[in-house]
Amino acid sequence: MNDVGELKRYIIAHARAQSVPPERLRDLLGRIRNDDGDAPGSWVRAWVAEGDLEYRQGRLYDACRYYMLARFPYPDGPARQEAQRRCVEVFDRFRRDDTGIQRLDVAAGDGLVRCYATGLSRERRPPLLILMGGIVSIKEQWAYTLLNLRRAGLAAVVAELPGIGENTLPYTPDGHRMLTAIMDAVGDRADTARAYAIMPSFAGHLALRCAVDDRRIRGVVSAGAPVNRFFTDGAWQRGLPRVTVDTLAHLMGTEPARLPGELPAWALTAEHLTGLTIPVHYMAARRDEIIPRGDLRFLRDHVRRLHLVENDDVHGSPAHHVDARIWTARSIMRMRGAYTPQRAALSAAWFGRRAWRRLAGRKGAPDLPLRDAGTPPLRTPES
Repeated sequence: MNDVGELKRYIIAHARAQSVPPERLRDLLGRIRNDDGDAPGSWVRAWVAEGDLEYRQGRLYDACRYYMLARFPYPDGPARQEAQRRCVEVFDRFRRDDTGIQRLDVAAGDGLVRCYATGLSRERRPPLLILMGGIVSIKEQWAYTLLNLRRAGLAAVVAELPGIGENTLPYTPDGHRMLTAIMDAVGDRADTARAYAIMPSFAGHLALRCAVDDRRIRGVVSAGAPVNRFFTDGAWQRGLPRVTVDTLAHLMGTEPARLPGELPAWALTAEHLTGLTIPVHYMAARRDEIIPRGDLRFLRDHVRRLHLVENDDVHGSPAHHVDARIWTARSIMRMRGAYTPQRAALSAAWFGRRAWRRLAGRKGAPDLPLRDAGTPPLRTPES
């Protein structure tokens, strides 16, 4: 059973990324009193009820949003497992309705990585984008990103970290090899020699590690990803939120008390990062309670082509989720060297919003609405 107060705090960034209306979120969270499975007033019952309401009204993807938030942070019993099942089942119905989103199953090691893909073409073989969230995120949350990428003529595959959702691989230090397996699987339908990774949080750690060995990855866009100190600093680990500790222990198949002795095996080394020649675009939160500042220093010291952006915010930058969408789309265009009117519009929107925040000078200034001129082709979930 999770701490309800923590769940309410950490769901905000995810709910905003899924476009849950603020007033509806406040009302829903106000009705949650416990985390006792499917009991009255429980976390899962409240979110599933919202999903069922959307489903009865025929809004399939809106129903998926609430089901995926019901299983947060991970399925720890029958109630969350049922929420996860509903999310996948309803999403499958949604994607079949002329979305162009297809299933892609990739064998990797002793497991199966179940993915969604779009834009794959043996004739065109467009550049490949690989998308993945963090330790509490599932692939279904990337639906509108896939739809936008299809319209943009790019190929994309969205997957989940090992041990999450439908990914049957165990979460181990060599989990990054699944990205190589994905690129191998679609090499005849996408230009995997020009592959880019959009992977926030713990998926960003996976992408950086894979890029060390697999030079087909030409750029990594991440936010709030652990790198080295998160895995090696025992004092920092003792102050981590319980939800983070419990979720990591669950994925690793261990007990929370044993994490300090097991996490160092995941740490990226100076040798790993100094060997990277690709651009790494990284968004950080100055008041991040999960990723230590030492990881930013480690990136600055060892990544030669680092493009770092910092927000005055907490983990996931919930007050900057629109900024993150613009920044992510612009980062991919910069990496690809695409000089287009859309990139110019994104740059104008990005610098305009940053200037507003500097002038406002307020800690955690509220997010600005997204103007049409700055609408990016990507939606980036926070993790």
